Amino acid sequence: MKLSAALLLSIALTASARETAEPRILAKVAPLPTVLDPNFQFRKTKLYFLSEKGPTVKGRTGKSDGQDQTQTSGASAKSKSTSVVQDASINFERQYRLFGAVTKLDQRQRYGDYFDFFWRTKRPANVTARLEYRQEKLHAHVQAQEISYANISGTNKTEFKVIGDDYFDNGRVLAWRCLLIENGKIVAENRSFLWR
Repeated sequence: MKLSAALLLSIALTASARETAEPRILAKVAPLPTVLDPNFQFRKTKLYFLSEKGPTVKGRTGKSDGQDQTQTSGASAKSKSTSVVQDASINFERQYRLFGAVTKLDQRQRYGDYFDFFWRTKRPANVTARLEYRQEKLHAHVQAQEISYANISGTNKTEFKVIGDDYFDNGRVLAWRCLLIENGKIVAENRSFLWR
């Protein structure tokens, strides 16, 4: 009984340590050799842009003035229910990202681009997840953030964000690629359409 309790406690501590890892910003992005490995793969990518303006809903007229508009006709009930569900999920994501930001300054530091990458390793390995990206005001200049994991396996999630002053000074992220790196080699890659 004591062994299983200790095992559960160590698993919980390991999981919480993975979630709290903050990315470090690289001063210089060096190219790495690519040796893709089927033991490492990206499963899902979630991108979210949190803007200063809240989401807008288009009414039946097709106009959007920044205010929520609802449709009340019976013929559009099906489309209304679908749009309400979509709006609810978008509003939830916005509220989730702004949770705890009370003042306008706190909220300003949360605006920008959020990247959530879900990936899997089939064997234990020392892996570094790296996000390389280009922002609109910096043109071709490539920046990078990375998080290192020691002896990790299974399904994992890595979060990156370009928010606050980085977003306001340099603009939105236009192109990106996320890499899984093992022993100085790229073993898995996920990229945006505009990355070259």
